[in-house]
Amino acid sequence: MDEQLSIVLPAHNEQEVLAETYRRLTATCASLAERGLDYELVFVNDGSTDHTGAKLDELVAADHHVRVAHLTRNFGHQAAVTAGLSLARGDVVVIMDADLQDPPEVLPDLLDKWREDYQVVYAVRQARKEWFGKRLAYWVFYRLYAAIGELDMPLDSGDFCLLDRSAADLLNGLPERQRFVRGLRTWIGLNQTGVEYERSARQAGQPSYSFRSLVRLAMDGLVSFSTMPLRVVTRLGLIGVLASAGLGLYVVGVTIYEKVKGDDTTPRGWAFTACLVLLLSSVQLLSLGVIGEYLSRIFLEVKGRPTFLIGRVTERSADEGSGEGA
Repeated sequence: MDEQLSIVLPAHNEQEVLAETYRRLTATCASLAERGLDYELVFVNDGSTDHTGAKLDELVAADHHVRVAHLTRNFGHQAAVTAGLSLARGDVVVIMDADLQDPPEVLPDLLDKWREDYQVVYAVRQARKEWFGKRLAYWVFYRLYAAIGELDMPLDSGDFCLLDRSAADLLNGLPERQRFVRGLRTWIGLNQTGVEYERSARQAGQPSYSFRSLVRLAMDGLVSFSTMPLRVVTRLGLIGVLASAGLGLYVVGVTIYEKVKGDDTTPRGWAFTACLVLLLSSVQLLSLGVIGEYLSRIFLEVKGRPTFLIGRVTERSADEGSGEGA
């Protein structure tokens, strides 16, 4: 029996690019089939509001290699990736975006590394064809994560990766509901390596990730895999105590000095005192915000709600018509 490749593709409002995505994927997978590797395309319709769902169902009707999971609403990119991983049946699984920013033509390079007995092969973005502000934001995030994170996550590696069946099963077995897939991928360990590629610009449509979504994703990554922000809060509190003690000693010293000299000066330092109070208040609010980020994630995990809900799965076998399942 041939080995099988599962390609997981989260899609949210991607109707304009799906046809080209399918064309390039099938062209690449056809060359892989000649090397004895069967394939399935696992699309995850993440609550799209355009015709993405209908177009994906049309692909299922035309090609038995395509399977589609329709989520009940938009759960977010990381949840959609998790849903796709849970459905993937292949001996090896590739995660990539449906907007063609992750080029399908890189798949053979990832598979070559898998053939060398690597269980996780992540794609490293050598160059990005995106506007400067977004490139800068990603650059800052990865360097900040490297500085304060407790995992040695490869720089400039996104969700585009290959997972051996053993790695995919480990990820599926992790209990986290608030997912940061690239961090979890690093956390499971195993034999990992990277492959450099040039990240393309979007072929059509608008990015699903807004600036707010990217900030939320960055916060998930930092909070989920680092306790450094909490330690910083503790250190700021210690610095505040020491500064207050130093200021108190200064005030006492000045008061004693003026008493000895007999100076009758007016009260001084109101501006300094006001600035100090404002600074300390800001530090307190910032500290509460950091603690709140951790508490909010504990709150979400404790509720135990699933990461995603699948409304239906559209698929068919090679010798039967189109069908749907829950």
